[in-house]
Amino acid sequence: MDSTARFLQGVFPFTGKGLDAPHLLASELSYVVPDGSVAQPVYLRGGNSSEELICIVLMKDGAPMRYFPVGAKAGVHVSLRVIEDLEAGTTIELFVAAPDGATGSAIVDLGMVEV
Repeated sequence: MDSTARFLQGVFPFTGKGLDAPHLLASELSYVVPDGSVAQPVYLRGGNSSEELICIVLMKDGAPMRYFPVGAKAGVHVSLRVIEDLEAGTTIELFVAAPDGATGSAIVDLGMVEV
């Protein structure tokens, strides 16, 4: 069975709207599983340049799938090996939640395998 690595990654500025108000971090952090394929999240790495705790939210079809808190001026690495299959047509997006008015940059790297 052939597989292809897929990544949603980069450094993105943010302005917080509240920890209870996650919003899309950047339009390029959206992925739709192609027809005839299944994707599996493998890991998430994240960093936070701000003075406040933020949360990276992995959204699946518009609903929160996983929350990844990232401390102030800190980073996180979470192994997600084969947690669940993402079927064809599933949309995955990375959102950020931060205290209202908090600013900084979030560094994200979500690795997936598409089979």
